[in-house]
Amino acid sequence: MTGLHDVELRAVTRRFGDVAAVDALDLAVVKGEFLSLLGPSGCGKTTTLRLIAGFERPDAGVVLIDGSDVSRLPPYRRPVNTVFQSYALFPHLSVVDNVAYGLKQRSIPRRDRRARAQEMLELVHLRDVSSRRPRELSGGQQQRVALARALVMSPKVLLLDEPLGALDLQVRKALQIELKRIQETVGITFVYVTHDQEEALAMSDRVAVMNRGRIEQLAPPQEIYDTPATEFVAAFIGDTNFVDSPTGRLAVRPENVRLTRAGEGSEGTVVVRMVVGAAVQCVVRLDDGQEVLTRTQRSGDTVAESLTEGERVMVSWGSDAALDLTGGSAR
Repeated sequence: MTGLHDVELRAVTRRFGDVAAVDALDLAVVKGEFLSLLGPSGCGKTTTLRLIAGFERPDAGVVLIDGSDVSRLPPYRRPVNTVFQSYALFPHLSVVDNVAYGLKQRSIPRRDRRARAQEMLELVHLRDVSSRRPRELSGGQQQRVALARALVMSPKVLLLDEPLGALDLQVRKALQIELKRIQETVGITFVYVTHDQEEALAMSDRVAVMNRGRIEQLAPPQEIYDTPATEFVAAFIGDTNFVDSPTGRLAVRPENVRLTRAGEGSEGTVVVRMVVGAAVQCVVRLDDGQEVLTRTQRSGDTVAESLTEGERVMVSWGSDAALDLTGGSAR
């Protein structure tokens, strides 16, 4: 199994006082994959990344990179590199010299290191600004320089600690696409930490949803969204209705809820209706007191588009649209 994985954590625990930030964690990262560690603040995702990087040492368990136990090795002796939210670029150096800096520390000849740095700048679409100083670049450009500086060292694994968190929404979305493209081009294993579920689902081959120092679910994004393994995952990923039914507690996505003026289903009253971009959202209070959020794409002829607050409706969903949290899918 080890030969298939670039990173393995085996029963790794890291405590800070009485708190287990990472609790007997098992994780295997497949060679060449883009894996995201996703979860709320305090779930252990950044500590897990720091354990892989060597900035933290486990109190128990082992960390392996490319099959070798690195649990007690310092960061500079591990075949990894880390990109942080803060760019940490040298302000007095040009872009190309920032990228080449690590190669200089390895005593790579100047011509060779500049050539390799220029190749990385080409990869991140920044070769035309190679002579500029960091202050002359936008935030998104500076983050791409930091990425090129990490990639030029040819790490076995690239660790990314919320690298897009300080950027505005449009730049962040553009860089999500760039990061995925770059990862597929270079074929290096990426381990990415984020609290942004949309970001993780968009870029990752697999997502590890963490909670209280453990992994609640590790699976491809579509599986995480469609079949959450626990109520925590269902609540954290996207919007979810939790409905108590005669068969048990159900999780139903708002887009899977149907609204009709008559027919089968549960009766309720529309208490909120709003247009959100291309969709109409309604909150319906069922006659038993439970509230259900619905989301319908606008097409000009849906029931949701013509509803008004206070109107009576029927609420239903397909037999395969609800997850029975007491075990299996349910109606």
